[in-house]
Amino acid sequence: MTKALAMMSGGLDSTLAAKLIKDQGIDVLGLCFKSYFFGPKNAVRMAKQIDVPLKVVDFSKEHFEMVKNPKHGYGKNINPCIDCHAMMMRYAGNLLKEYDAQFIITGEVLNQRPMSQNKSSLDVVRKESGFSDKILRPLCAKNLKPTEMELNGMVNREKLLDIYGRSRKAQMELADRWGVKDYPSPAGGCKLTEPNYAKRLRDLLRYNEMPNENELELLKFGRHFRISENAKIISTRTHDEADEINEFLTENELIFFADDFNGSMIIIYGKPTETDIELAAKITGRYCKGKDEDSINVKYGFFKHELDNHIEIKPGVDEEICKYII
Repeated sequence: MTKALAMMSGGLDSTLAAKLIKDQGIDVLGLCFKSYFFGPKNAVRMAKQIDVPLKVVDFSKEHFEMVKNPKHGYGKNINPCIDCHAMMMRYAGNLLKEYDAQFIITGEVLNQRPMSQNKSSLDVVRKESGFSDKILRPLCAKNLKPTEMELNGMVNREKLLDIYGRSRKAQMELADRWGVKDYPSPAGGCKLTEPNYAKRLRDLLRYNEMPNENELELLKFGRHFRISENAKIISTRTHDEADEINEFLTENELIFFADDFNGSMIIIYGKPTETDIELAAKITGRYCKGKDEDSINVKYGFFKHELDNHIEIKPGVDEEICKYII
């Protein structure tokens, strides 16, 4: 039986592409790639809706090395989409033999994304994957030259589509027809496309070329303040966020709370000076209920230890602390 590996990001397009080929009687196995910047959650949900088994491929370390210096550069933020897609296809191509599959499916649509899905970019991705003759883009296949799989009759080209451009109307109509109801917005998924996260990652790499996984995870939470080459402050926004961030803190981090007022948990990451600690206390004051007081007491100490240090401080004001925000 003919078998295909479907690259499933968790978005609607890749799900529809997999369903389109499955409905031709071809055995489809979904592949979802996991990195420090995107995960399998949506793909797991979408694969279940079209009854396709899913394998998760963790390529976090290799992907991060590419992100730091992509051959084809970045998109609007710090997203190296062309290099990323080529890397995924190369991984998928190397798995063809292992899963006894004949070709790869992707959900790309010609000109849906002006930089990464124009004709030139699709050709670059195809060639740099190393498996150019094994890649099928079912949603826009009729806008492209026939592939080997179509020419040899493995796939019926007449049942493929000619979707083009940035409109989502055709995909939404197809999803409705096939009963695919629960799908994410097209903008979600990859942290590298988010402006705030991109700024924080650029800042981190400026001061640390080899951050660990916890440092990358911390970029997803709260407000970030770059206070020196050696230290950064994070201010959580909600109680739930403070609970979540605990998973990625170590006993090397100092944490701060206002003694008598509810408010943010403040974290200093790195090697703070006494001046940095004073600034963290001011930021603690700014993001607590006592921000308008003349003076408040702030307690602090190392994570998972007693907060037995105290400092009395006047809460910071926006004009004083906003210059540090990343």
